Amino acid sequence: MEDKNQENIENKDINQENKDNNQDTTSPEYDPNVNQDELIMAQEKQIAEEIKAKTAMVGTLESLSSLEKEYSHDPVYSSKVVTLMPKFSNVRRTRPDGNCFLRGFIFAYLEYCIHHREELSRFKKYLEGSKEELFEMGFPKFTTEDFHDMFMEVVSDLEGSGSVERVEAVCNDAGTSDYLVVYLRLLISAHLQKNAEFFSCFIEGGRTVEEFCKQEVEPMYRECDHLHIVALTSALGVGVRVMYLDRGEGATVLSHDFPEDKDPIIHLLYRPGHYDILYKA
Repeated sequence: MEDKNQENIENKDINQENKDNNQDTTSPEYDPNVNQDELIMAQEKQIAEEIKAKTAMVGTLESLSSLEKEYSHDPVYSSKVVTLMPKFSNVRRTRPDGNCFLRGFIFAYLEYCIHHREELSRFKKYLEGSKEELFEMGFPKFTTEDFHDMFMEVVSDLEGSGSVERVEAVCNDAGTSDYLVVYLRLLISAHLQKNAEFFSCFIEGGRTVEEFCKQEVEPMYRECDHLHIVALTSALGVGVRVMYLDRGEGATVLSHDFPEDKDPIIHLLYRPGHYDILYKA
């Protein structure tokens, strides 16, 4: 009897050892006491911090051939990059943090303005009047004025000593760059709400234009879609051409001009969920 009991104990030990060996130690077990939403948010925050540490808000100028190397093992994308190369010579990457379109837009626009002083003057005049317009739309005066003043300071500085290096410094300074992005978001929101009757047809989920702006436009790190681009380019009167690098058949690269009646002075490259700056050859 004792031998049998001993055998049962040994079998249990072996089974337990096998169970321990088969446990997956690479992924944590589900814990009902842990708030899963908080866990996901913590993971997203960690990813965002890693991106922030590794990637500049706006990178240095690179040859477009860097994209060809990046997609050397992807025949679909590499063929489309080859299609782009006769028309575009360089790319400048932006941080993939949800603000990439706006960071790319304002960098490319300020860079254009320092070489075209009449456009810089026009933009400054537009900015000067935009603050009161935002006040009339009900945006808070104290914070809106802060964002506006920073933008005016940047533009005035570029009027006096504008250079690509200065634009790079401004757009890679966290405090300054984020203020510019926030103000652009307010301008987009104001344009959408002023033209709510038109834009309401394109908003999904039964939301009003105001609700869409509060949820998808004004908060930092929310990605820009077609509506954001239409609103910003229309409000500022600045032409943007977006080249779409996607998995569509063939080597053709589709493009879209915003607004459609404006000649583009800014060229952006869109890859799913992300925008970078393109430079014409």
